[in-house]
Amino acid sequence: MRQDCSWRSQTWAVASQDGPVGMEPQMPDKDTKAMMGTEDTPGDKASPDSQDLRPSVFHSIKFFVLCHSLLQLAQLMISGYLKSSISTVEKRFGLSSQTSGLLAAFNEVGNTTLIVFVSYFGSRVHRPRLIGCGAILVALAGLLMTLPHFISEPYHYDRTSPGDTPQDFEASLCLTTTSAPASTPSNGSSCSGYTEAQHLAAVGIMFMAQTLLGVGSVPIQPFGISYIDDFAHGNNSPLYLGILFAVTMMGPGMAYGLGGLMLRLYVDIDRMPEGGINLTSKDPRWVGAWWLGFLISAVAVALAAIPYFFFPREMVKEKDGLHFQRRVLVIVSKGKDSSEQTPEESPKKQDGLAQIAPDLTVVQFIKVFPRVLLRTLRHPIFLLVVLSQVCVSSMVAGMATFLPKFLERQFSITASYANMLIGCLSIPSAIVGIVVGGILVKRLRLGPMRCSVLCLLGALFCLLFTLPLFFMGCPTHQIAGIFHGPGSQPGLESFPGCMEPCACPPDDFNPVCDPSTRVEYLTPCHAGCTTRVVQEALDKSQVFYTNCSCVAGGGPVPAGSCDSACSHLVLPFMLLISLGAAMASVTHTPSFMLILRGVKKEDKTLAVGIQFMLLRVLAWMPSPVIHGSAIDTTCVHWDWSCGRRAVCRYYDHDLLRTRFIGLQFFFKTGSLACFALIMAILRQQGKEEGTKVVTCPGLQQQPLMSGPEKKPEESRV
Repeated sequence: MRQDCSWRSQTWAVASQDGPVGMEPQMPDKDTKAMMGTEDTPGDKASPDSQDLRPSVFHSIKFFVLCHSLLQLAQLMISGYLKSSISTVEKRFGLSSQTSGLLAAFNEVGNTTLIVFVSYFGSRVHRPRLIGCGAILVALAGLLMTLPHFISEPYHYDRTSPGDTPQDFEASLCLTTTSAPASTPSNGSSCSGYTEAQHLAAVGIMFMAQTLLGVGSVPIQPFGISYIDDFAHGNNSPLYLGILFAVTMMGPGMAYGLGGLMLRLYVDIDRMPEGGINLTSKDPRWVGAWWLGFLISAVAVALAAIPYFFFPREMVKEKDGLHFQRRVLVIVSKGKDSSEQTPEESPKKQDGLAQIAPDLTVVQFIKVFPRVLLRTLRHPIFLLVVLSQVCVSSMVAGMATFLPKFLERQFSITASYANMLIGCLSIPSAIVGIVVGGILVKRLRLGPMRCSVLCLLGALFCLLFTLPLFFMGCPTHQIAGIFHGPGSQPGLESFPGCMEPCACPPDDFNPVCDPSTRVEYLTPCHAGCTTRVVQEALDKSQVFYTNCSCVAGGGPVPAGSCDSACSHLVLPFMLLISLGAAMASVTHTPSFMLILRGVKKEDKTLAVGIQFMLLRVLAWMPSPVIHGSAIDTTCVHWDWSCGRRAVCRYYDHDLLRTRFIGLQFFFKTGSLACFALIMAILRQQGKEEGTKVVTCPGLQQQPLMSGPEKKPEESRV
């Protein structure tokens, strides 16, 4: 212990000198040049001095942060756009929420499969160029997502109408059984083998595109974060990461905003039927131009990928005046005193993945990876921080995927308006939370203990903002002939007797609403309506049905579902969602810094790779499927297509709200418990380290973002 104190005292004494040694222009040691980021590489023809005389914008870590922020913004536009249009894709291709959740999570399959090799290739490849290649794959995946629109037939929102007649004309009206054309409806004509094969091909292409999207996303975030942390100044790294995450969060926000704009356009805007359509965006059968957003996002990713092919493999580490010179002197002094290392320190230094990976083949790396993985997971702080992020990511994945659909069903709003609310309220709140978290870590120079306290408070307030959401929602309005019993499948005998003379197709969906009683009918036929009237207006036309035997006075009844009686609650609901998102986002940067500063430098790339691997396996992959399955259990009326269960038409709103918000509450509680355990462990470690500080009175606890000189802090975490 005395030798250790004397060695550290000599180190700090050399660091505080301002004599001629501090002005020494050259370092004779090659390792010292490598630590400064000025080591000559085989591909670099110019010397470091000539590079300083002719600075390039591609040798600036600030410009890399800007480019990486734009790339991740564009990348998340693609994945976020699918989430913004998930209910539209369900209606267009007849998917259940479980299937659409699996589709949204399928990009993590390719990502998780290859994310393990990030730590292996991290020390071997040109990181910026590999990021650029991954971005090109992401752009191709975005283009592939648009292909199902072009290979599918035009969208027919009324399956009972023939293709050569105007849709929604008389197909859904009440016709007597004697005057009905045939009782075998659309299944015979629309369920041909070609149609079913076309449907399966379209869905398969979307799953393939999601897999390619995951493969292309593998190198972008881990390599970008490690590249920034390697060449940014230690004091600036938290702020840079905060800026990176904040700008990245604008990607989903722009995706929801783009979805709000694109879903206002009809899906077949490029091939509109003759005579137009008689649908509005408020009609539950409306399908927006979901494919157009993927096309725009793919172009944005391709443009953002171009600068990465010009960044160097390594750049000069960011300087911060005199502090940078002192850091170099500390490194030099450590190099001179390397002979004083204890026997226990040397094996640990050589055991890092960065030390052994360059000498291993891929097969050897696969064999040694489980051992290194277990060694990393034995750190309790690292494991608990990752588990807390798993809980937060599970909450975010479920909310981001199905919150638009939840708002549509719970408050009877359009998909476009739901996306606008999320893009304008929730996402900006999350961005503010991330920026505030990064600023607090940098300005207050928070250590691990205070970072855990900040994370605990953020998780606690996020949980408290969730409690009122259980009581903010709309009950299910009355739907004629639909029973709310679990597992009940409505048949013709379930509907009112007033429509018995009608030959109503069992698989048709063209809802109408009786405004006097607020009762909704599946079709005008189920309401006993025999006449259809179109009221023309300046900007749009409104469809009414008259002579309805099931409606008092015979109508008229407007087309479309009944409006919600409590749609005014959607804004307070979104306000609480946004406040909870801000509180959860405050914990992002400090928890991430606990991981970066809690492991050794040689294991940093591995730790980031393991973190993202666990987040994908335990959160981003299963969470959308879990939320989608929970939503499907609340369905009270399914649409059937070709003998298979397709999209859900009606949900039990109270049950939907309880289960969807309940899952959010469960994951937030898990995150709070993990942060509480982290704080308890750090407090116990702080007590144990107090005795060591007494024996070395010359040293003080270093802040979390301090540079390589903070050995006691890193080893403690």
